[in-house]
Amino acid sequence: MPSSRGSQTNRYKALIEQIFFAHWEKGVREFEFHRDEIKHGAEKLAIRLPDNIGDIPYSFRYRTSFPDSIVETQPKGLEWIIEGAGKSRYRFRLVRITRIRPRDDLVQIAVPDATPELIQLYALDDEQALLAIVRYNRLIDIFLGLATYSLQSHLRSTVKGIGQIEIDELYIGLDKRGCHYAIPVQAKGGKDQIGVVQTAQDIRYCEQTFPGVRCRPVAAQFMEEGVISLFELGLKGDEVKVIEERHYKLVPATELHKTAIVDCRD
Repeated sequence: MPSSRGSQTNRYKALIEQIFFAHWEKGVREFEFHRDEIKHGAEKLAIRLPDNIGDIPYSFRYRTSFPDSIVETQPKGLEWIIEGAGKSRYRFRLVRITRIRPRDDLVQIAVPDATPELIQLYALDDEQALLAIVRYNRLIDIFLGLATYSLQSHLRSTVKGIGQIEIDELYIGLDKRGCHYAIPVQAKGGKDQIGVVQTAQDIRYCEQTFPGVRCRPVAAQFMEEGVISLFELGLKGDEVKVIEERHYKLVPATELHKTAIVDCRD
């Protein structure tokens, strides 16, 4: 018997496949669809929709691969993404293939673990736990070399031309010269992927809300053995570029190596 998770994935794939081929023609590089098409498609296929219809496009942005029939339409070197296109609208668009995964050849930087023990006891291996651990251990400060302050988590807003967006956590930073920074942080746990869609919408939100303030997007991801990878990201056209990547290992203070304490050379 298939798992409920597997059944959900199959339902989502059937829906997105129907919507895609209602619009796609050979040579088309982008097209839009309305949220109501998800409802109409579900009625035709006799599929029960989730309470949050937006979870369907979200799933294909970060968690689930497209059906093979959609993947087969991708030209070499390009892939389909789904992005917001305004209120209740979405856009399929071809972009260069971008995969941001933690490198396996970076040194792990030891950081004294400041996570409260009660949080450690109940923390799950998900995005919320990751955001909390990053916050308690001031990893954004360490990574960017700024004094940063969490302004809001799960920030939901609307961006012109994109529609509704959600930022996992937004920090405001200050450097030694007094310059201000807007730092949207996206957290990825499990098999979720860091991608162009969320990075682009985070940058557009900061440009719209904090004009003139430099935006420095950051992505955080759990690795094996509790290691946390942090990426500073940027956009070049449709491509997400990694500006810097660091890996942090939270350890008891007693396990800090003495050479790390006295040797602070780059």
